[in-house]
Amino acid sequence: FGIHTLLVVTVTLSPVTAAAPSANDVTGEDAYPPLWDLAPENLLDFPVKDNKIVISAWNYQARLGVYKSLLNASAKYFGAFGLQNSGNILWGLPLQHGWQFRTGRLADPSGVTSCGYENGDHLCQSVRSWWSCMNYYLAIIPFLGAVEAGLFGQLPYEIEILPPEERKDDFCYSVKDCWSRMPKLMDDWKAFFEVNNFFIVFRNYTKNCSATFSSFKLDDALGLMWKAHTTSIAYGLPKFQDRLKYLSDPEANFSEDWANGVDFIAATHFCTDLPTTNNFQAFLPQRMLSEGDVLPSISDFSPQQNKVLVSLRVLHKANKLTGGLLLKLWQRAMSTEAGREMGRKLIEGLTSS
Repeated sequence: FGIHTLLVVTVTLSPVTAAAPSANDVTGEDAYPPLWDLAPENLLDFPVKDNKIVISAWNYQARLGVYKSLLNASAKYFGAFGLQNSGNILWGLPLQHGWQFRTGRLADPSGVTSCGYENGDHLCQSVRSWWSCMNYYLAIIPFLGAVEAGLFGQLPYEIEILPPEERKDDFCYSVKDCWSRMPKLMDDWKAFFEVNNFFIVFRNYTKNCSATFSSFKLDDALGLMWKAHTTSIAYGLPKFQDRLKYLSDPEANFSEDWANGVDFIAATHFCTDLPTTNNFQAFLPQRMLSEGDVLPSISDFSPQQNKVLVSLRVLHKANKLTGGLLLKLWQRAMSTEAGREMGRKLIEGLTSS
């Protein structure tokens, strides 16, 4: 089953032929997650209590501050890839989280509380939200892995993550706690940040790095990041399956389709810098899906957004029907740099004319 055939199959499953905005089209405040300027800049901007930096992970602005701290601390690694840290491959994480916030996916979908709603605590992230819970493993766990890897240097205080009001056992709250409960997940994220620490030390001794060297190292970093990313999702999927019951059937289907689609994107080492992620996210649904939404003709979605949703649905169904064989074949095809380049071009082609 050759790579060419696999790409043709995937193109057939994903017939998106929309004109994507260029990198230069996403400018100003629109390029960043909502409330980005108000988020804490670094770890010492968070409250300190009893010699601990206290982070309220169920507050959108605080969780955004975790991402901002990661981006600021890692900026020196990615200076060669874009101005003002725009080439930092960690941008994909806060931008996805910002999309979830903007589209109401972090609010309480059960309607029992006002968490996340305009008439309640707008910045609250509900522990009943599938998206918010899944994101915990793509925000707090990477952050604690980075702390353990030494990304922030020698901190004067320990880190304490505040728990949610319910379902506390679904999460961990400190470096030590997370290491004891999910060592594989912590190890993958720590490995990503440790390798990037090595890269910057190596570059300090290497003047005039060639484009080939930089490109190779970026691909290597993307591979480690995506490995940790998909491990986080695989860990969270069974744990938060019960949260899907609060969602409409279309939204629940899309949630699982999204998680499946990430595995395919990850295999290409898709670049998650600021402009690329923004362009890609333009085709995601800009609100929660409701029971009346029927693909591929959701009236207030663009034709491109409808096509993306259909593509993700078909891809997920095909992967399930083959018992995961489709993903394995795709991953095999993406096992070389040449294959990954073809895969990235395919994904970019799905959102360009």
